[in-house]
Amino acid sequence: MRFRPFIFITAMSLVTFVAQAEIKHGLRDQDGRHFIPRGYVVNTNDGRNPAVYDAGDYHRMVRMGANSQVIRLELGRLSSFPGAQLEEDYLQRLVELTRMGREAGLKTIFKMTVYGVGSFSWEAFWANQHGEQDIYLEAWKPVWRLFADDESVLGYDLVNEPRKLTMDISYDDLTTRYLIPYYERLIEEARHVNPDKLFLCQTIFMNKGEAINHNQYAEITAPIKGENVIFAPHIYQWEPEWIKPTMDRFDAEATLLGAPILIGEWGFPTLKTADTSVAEQLEYYHLYIQTAEVFDKMGVGTIKPWFAGNPSMQNFLPGGPSTWAIFSDERAVGTVERKYITDVIVRPYPQVIAGDIHSFMFHFATRTLKVSLRSNNRLGASRIYVAADRHYPDGFTVRCGPDLVLEVDPLSTRGLRVVQSGPNTRPEDFVWNPATQQLIVVRWPVDQADLELSITPGMYFERDTSRVSSQSLAPSEIE
Repeated sequence: MRFRPFIFITAMSLVTFVAQAEIKHGLRDQDGRHFIPRGYVVNTNDGRNPAVYDAGDYHRMVRMGANSQVIRLELGRLSSFPGAQLEEDYLQRLVELTRMGREAGLKTIFKMTVYGVGSFSWEAFWANQHGEQDIYLEAWKPVWRLFADDESVLGYDLVNEPRKLTMDISYDDLTTRYLIPYYERLIEEARHVNPDKLFLCQTIFMNKGEAINHNQYAEITAPIKGENVIFAPHIYQWEPEWIKPTMDRFDAEATLLGAPILIGEWGFPTLKTADTSVAEQLEYYHLYIQTAEVFDKMGVGTIKPWFAGNPSMQNFLPGGPSTWAIFSDERAVGTVERKYITDVIVRPYPQVIAGDIHSFMFHFATRTLKVSLRSNNRLGASRIYVAADRHYPDGFTVRCGPDLVLEVDPLSTRGLRVVQSGPNTRPEDFVWNPATQQLIVVRWPVDQADLELSITPGMYFERDTSRVSSQSLAPSEIE
């Protein structure tokens, strides 16, 4: 399936833009539906050992709200840098991860990291005295060729967290003189093989102790030439008051680029001590909620590292060992959630909408999802991720427009129950899929119209008090 970005109208590009949609950071699939990417980083390695995923892991990703995955590539297994080589079995692993994602309904993005190259030097890379930039570009080519015709592959995150380190140059000069021209070169080369893919671009990862708005990523200060550019900044913010200013800064940079935002990584890493401290867990819970609310208000897609356990932690924070893994298992692929962060990451949202999303927001305090949209039934079906198993164990009620009210009773296996239906509504067009935790809307009740959809906890129906007695129901009498 071909995807295209919501691109702003700029001097350099004039492509699809829906004037009535308030959300400008989003994608459009080949049918024109509004798509909000959300998912996880999948690591191909655990130190020197491969991280082995199976179909069950991908089913859990879907149940945890993913419609996308970012596969983290290792330059050391794809290039001819010293000590590295192209490994055919590694390419096959990428094929398998992509296949499992596709079969689970996920789209895939590949992200190149410099892991696996023992002596990689960013200073040498920018100087390019020995063709380092050529070697890096050549490392991408087998991936581009392998997935050029795979419609489940959205695109490529071209350079992960590029660095300045000891170079005697400003971040602005490094960005405009080196990083942006290299992005343009990579995009031009990639488009020969992948003209319809998306190209994700990051900013310079600043040296330790340097930051803007307490976020360690430099600014983009000039446009990037080329089509299908996506701005993919990272945000690891511990101070809640700086979340919105940082995102506002990213929004301004996205406007400069004429590109939508897809947050390539987010979520402050968790300290090992938080796994055994309720007080610390509450701090993370509140921080992640505040971050998620800013994301939802802007309508940005987001990718969270990592869909993995943590057999070993790193000492990169003053508070001690820490990790980006969302599972606490001491193995590469985990199942034991750090629920103090996953209960925020895994929240209801509109995954793909036949029409235009004006706005959406999940309110944690009331457990209410509100979506404002304009319907367009000719585009196909819509999917809303509900996360009922964690946010609505007490059941939930769906309201769509003024005439349709449906509900799901967790004690029933009958799916959606009709509470209210107007003469022009078709309740059968709404389908609840508990296996994927998705509400599927085959057709909106009213076409080419502004609609409000909400999901709230609990059930709406009126109880028939005339049938109440003091006799308890036997288990067989319960739906």
